[in-house]
Amino acid sequence: RRFPQGAMGRVIRGQRKGAGSVFRAHVKHRKGPAKLRAVDFAERHGYIKGIVKDIIHDPGRGAPLAKIAFRDPYRFKKRTELFIAAEGIHTGQFVYCGKKGGSQPGAQGHGVSRPFGVRDAKLWSHRGAVASTSPEQSQISLCNTKKTRVKLPSGSKKVISSANRAVVGIVAGGGRIDKPILKAGRAYHKYKAKRNCWPRVRGVAMNPVEHPFGGGNHQHIGKPSTIRRDAPAGRKVGLIAARRTGRLRGTKTVQEKEN
Repeated sequence: RRFPQGAMGRVIRGQRKGAGSVFRAHVKHRKGPAKLRAVDFAERHGYIKGIVKDIIHDPGRGAPLAKIAFRDPYRFKKRTELFIAAEGIHTGQFVYCGKKGGSQPGAQGHGVSRPFGVRDAKLWSHRGAVASTSPEQSQISLCNTKKTRVKLPSGSKKVISSANRAVVGIVAGGGRIDKPILKAGRAYHKYKAKRNCWPRVRGVAMNPVEHPFGGGNHQHIGKPSTIRRDAPAGRKVGLIAARRTGRLRGTKTVQEKEN
């Protein structure tokens, strides 16, 4: 079907972001991914000892990183790993990783090897990392040989495998989100290190060709803000496939069950 000149709108911001280009993450100066050690025989059956060589800043990340040196168990050389720094660790400190690594801050171990109430700085689940930004933490509430129940930063509780590993402690860099930004210049430098996502122009402030919510004699959406999941890309803005909208009204009492 042929459209007359000016009948269709432009490619909106959400569509351009999907193509990448100027919206890609700014990773040029980043120090590397923060991972746990590759699991091996020493971690499965005992522990391996490392030493904290340095605590560094990673641009675009809220929490500092810890450079930890380990001896290679199979070759005559050293391996340096990047961990999310836990609160209280320092250079020169020994870090123990493995099933019998203990529960001191910075240690890395399995759920079954950590006592009740231990706070985890970075918890690995089958879907990725949990509680890995400052100043978050997850807490072990129940544990057995197969399953571990943890309390997530949101307050919800989740049952995971006891074989999942975590860094013990609270993520360093606490208080970062408590300090107000106050001025636009600080927000500019903050997001310059992350990605091209600031400032964000509202859809109702745009023209009709640039956004489905644009246009009008006063700023209003003019149509339902909810949109179906299978909508075309140029229309999929607002509350996409929302189960519910509006504020959460009332209080909900949650009673802890004793097992």
